[in-house]
Amino acid sequence: MTQTLVAPLAETSAPPAVRVQRQTTSGIVAMALGVVALLVIASLPAWASQGMIRDAVELCCYIVVAQMWNLLAGYAGLVSVGPQAFLGIAAYAMFVMAQLWGINPFAAVVLAMVAPALLAVCAYGLLHRLDGPYFAIGTWVVAEVMRLATSIFDYVNAGAGISLRVMGGFSPAERNIGLSLLCALMLLVTIGGSYLLLRSRYGLALIAMRDNPVAAKSQGVNVGRLRFLIWVAAAVGTGLAGAIYFMAQLRVTPTAAYDPKWASIAIFIVMVGGLGSIEGVLIGALIYFFADRWFAQFGATYLVVLGLLTLFMALFARGGVWGLICKVVDAPWFPTRRVLLEDRR
Repeated sequence: MTQTLVAPLAETSAPPAVRVQRQTTSGIVAMALGVVALLVIASLPAWASQGMIRDAVELCCYIVVAQMWNLLAGYAGLVSVGPQAFLGIAAYAMFVMAQLWGINPFAAVVLAMVAPALLAVCAYGLLHRLDGPYFAIGTWVVAEVMRLATSIFDYVNAGAGISLRVMGGFSPAERNIGLSLLCALMLLVTIGGSYLLLRSRYGLALIAMRDNPVAAKSQGVNVGRLRFLIWVAAAVGTGLAGAIYFMAQLRVTPTAAYDPKWASIAIFIVMVGGLGSIEGVLIGALIYFFADRWFAQFGATYLVVLGLLTLFMALFARGGVWGLICKVVDAPWFPTRRVLLEDRR
């Protein structure tokens, strides 16, 4: 009789328990500093001079315009050279509502966001058929069409522009308080909203779409719809910055509102700071702001240096300044990665 030997089952150890880490110490510190920064901006009228408040408004607008461009180019793969189209139409919409229609100017800033949203929807119906450099040229054409149309539209005083005389009904202190609160709210909505978006499942889809749109689509990501939503959101964010910026200037003209320099500023900030990162936008905005204050007096030479610096970063340090920092220390300010850690509890 043949005896069958049954080998005992080898004892197998259970897989270690793991947990997902989404926040870091550096992220917590950065969040606390961000809250402090928002409070400082909101409290500017209590202690800052008029010039400092204007500088703070300008810096906040640079940050927002650059971050909206960063969402488009760094995640959605949509390189635009015409963000000034949305910036200008929102500014004009706010001026028309406040100066011509009699709406409270601070409320008009919010209501004016309908204009860039509608323009973005209409423009995307044409631009979504284009790709790469053709899409970029298309965005520039849209901005130029808006500039030319505004320049001949008598209702908004054509090329002469509009002055926001209605702001004379507010005291300087009231204007400063309103602008400071709007800037703090704008940063909270745009930068905070971008961070929450990138931490969500839509953020994962954006990153996948940025790395390989074809592979992302094969995994169920609706690339077309996601690009459209990011396009509209970026248009609204850019428009918000434009409305607040020109409210502080108290005057808007087609040349200023649709100035191509806004695209140049956004590209410089993102490319030098770091494409595809919120940290890079903040760093790049500070670099541009102080460079503009200290070296703008050199005129054309200053612009050439900025262009060469952008080209250098694009060729040799595509991660920008933030990418160079990350090679030395891994301490994200806005952590969006999901890290698996062994749970030793």
